[in-house]
Amino acid sequence: MRNVLITGGAGFIGSNFVRYLLRAEPDVRVVTLDALTYAGSLENLKDLPDPGRHTFVRGDICDRDRVERLLREHAIDTLVHFAAETHVDRSILGPAPFVQTNVIGTFTLLEAVRNAWGGDAGTGSGERRFHHVSTDEVYGSLDPSDPAFGETTPYSPRSPYAASKAASDHLARAYFHTYGLPVSITNCSNNYGPNQFPEKLIPLIVLNALEGKPLPVYGDGRQVRDWLYVEDHCEAIHRVLRDGRPGETYNVGGNNQPANLDVVNEICTILDEKAPGAEHAGLIRMVADRPGHDRRYAMDITKIRTELGWQPRHDLESGLRATVDWYLGHPDWVVSVRSRGDYEGWLQRNYAGRGDKK
Repeated sequence: MRNVLITGGAGFIGSNFVRYLLRAEPDVRVVTLDALTYAGSLENLKDLPDPGRHTFVRGDICDRDRVERLLREHAIDTLVHFAAETHVDRSILGPAPFVQTNVIGTFTLLEAVRNAWGGDAGTGSGERRFHHVSTDEVYGSLDPSDPAFGETTPYSPRSPYAASKAASDHLARAYFHTYGLPVSITNCSNNYGPNQFPEKLIPLIVLNALEGKPLPVYGDGRQVRDWLYVEDHCEAIHRVLRDGRPGETYNVGGNNQPANLDVVNEICTILDEKAPGAEHAGLIRMVADRPGHDRRYAMDITKIRTELGWQPRHDLESGLRATVDWYLGHPDWVVSVRSRGDYEGWLQRNYAGRGDKK
């Protein structure tokens, strides 16, 4: 890696990866391309390590001319593709942006890279890499006794978000087999940590609890997720870029599968300690489940552990404590990002009419 283009680098996982890569690779130059939609913010790129090696460009991944220009002007040899619409609830209310960004956007990037790299993009050269960041949700839902998702688990997406990511995975894989583009893919489990937009479960619960607002939990709260601290995810992607084989897929998970309600209760326990004065678990409200809610995800990380030597460094408790500390220490960030994209209006539309089952 010498010159790396990171799409979606002002978003949650992308901005954490920008920061991680600048620390881990002292000679690499990083270009971030981000459209700065509601979940992307320049606030996420403040105080970067060695910011002189980072360039920010505002733009849409569907703008092929701009992407090709960046590839050539910055002599990009590595593209890490985070840019995506990611929230299942939003995909249920309005799926069109998910198809546009996740499917058309990925196709546009693949075509731009194929054209810009040309004959230098051969899978055997080792000098180029298109890395596609995806999700465990493409695999569908597991029953309690089912084995964890492996890299060869058949795809069975159950939401517009998951379907759009499945389509982008298939495109990336097809460009490896058809055109020899040096593509690698990681499918990750649920991320959490600093800079996560507060529509997702963990930051929503942390911030609502601090403000004495209800803590909405879908259904019976027994949906199971594999929670991955974002810095561990960044390390896994870096390991794949360094040592992973083109054409391969690697599952990345946190190696834990608590129920959602258990996660919420753990956050409340941490906040009782760090922000005393209220019993935060008393704010939990069970609300009507969302349509098509997958019951269980679990990731088998045997392949990335045995082939690349990666495994998560954080267990759930240490990761949640670090996350709570970050939100407690960044109130200005919270105010800034909540002002974007009609955040309060979206919460009202999503949770209105679900009722209180408690």
